[in-house]
Amino acid sequence: MFDRRLLVNFDFILLLSVLFIAALGTFNLYSICLSSWEESSVFFYRQIYWILIGLAGIIFVLPLNYLNFVRYAYYLHALALLLLLVVIVIGKTKLGSQRWLALGPVNIQPSEIAKITFIFMLSKFYSENGSAKPFGLKDLWLPGIFLGVTFLLIFIQPDLGTAGIVALIFVSLLFFVRVKVKSFVLCAAAGLATLPLAWGFLKDYQKQRVLTFLNPELDPLRSGYQIIQSKIAIGSGCLLGKGFSLGTQNQLRFLPEQHTDFAFSVWGEEWGFLGCLFLLFLFFILLYRGLCIAFNSKNLAGTVLALCLVFLLFWQIIINLSMTVGLFPVVGVPLPLFSYGGSSMVTTMLAIGVLLNIGMRKFKY
Repeated sequence: MFDRRLLVNFDFILLLSVLFIAALGTFNLYSICLSSWEESSVFFYRQIYWILIGLAGIIFVLPLNYLNFVRYAYYLHALALLLLLVVIVIGKTKLGSQRWLALGPVNIQPSEIAKITFIFMLSKFYSENGSAKPFGLKDLWLPGIFLGVTFLLIFIQPDLGTAGIVALIFVSLLFFVRVKVKSFVLCAAAGLATLPLAWGFLKDYQKQRVLTFLNPELDPLRSGYQIIQSKIAIGSGCLLGKGFSLGTQNQLRFLPEQHTDFAFSVWGEEWGFLGCLFLLFLFFILLYRGLCIAFNSKNLAGTVLALCLVFLLFWQIIINLSMTVGLFPVVGVPLPLFSYGGSSMVTTMLAIGVLLNIGMRKFKY
């Protein structure tokens, strides 16, 4: 029998913000497609298709008890790691990265799945091991191993952006769970100490992106081209923007990857500062409602799970927006719900579905 209290506690504001952002992203993508209809119109129809699949995923997730995801988290994450291994062997390569598995006409990106299952794993660990005593380094060895393996398998694809998101989720959670100050400082010091070593493992184009971030004018026609054109696009939007499909950087195809990583740049050029503020306000509502769900959860598993899902959305938003204005190197992180991308759209919608699931069941536990 259906429990009506589930509907009473359903967060319609969160769902509406998600639908509004996705609709604006599709609207923005339509403008991008007008710049070269024969070549890129397929993106517009595919995005609608992925949004519908994502909404179906939300409907599928809602009736399920989210604690089941936590209960089987280790098995789910092990399956995701297996898919990452399969990608290394038989994955499909695009733009120099081997990140996709071809399933007939559909390509899936296992690293997107691994982000969600990693969050399930963190929720299971902290909910089962939480106590009045703060965590020390010896208490965090298991999630540390999962972090290391997950980060490595994603990093070698190579996908520095997604690997970094996984690490940021883990570090962000340490601020909210009880960790000894000494242990936290040691973890931070170890992370900073590995940065010079990590430089040696970066691909040449990744090193060039970092150098370009520090000085875009170093190579303005190649590695610095994206950042320069993105800043021109956003800056030329001024207060009110140039209007729908009237952005020159977009319509004249000066802006690379305008449908994925730099979709926000197109939006800024066409709708200006006020349009960007409105979009940021929608993202603020999304994150705020997610935090409300986290702190209103009646059990530790729900709180940790919701927090990690909010961190996932937050860091993707921050990194993508920072990329477009030149405050962060270009690492291939899409703007959630707004940029074009099937795997990103579906996994983000599933994450939203789990958030809604937690909020609906706050009275039960």
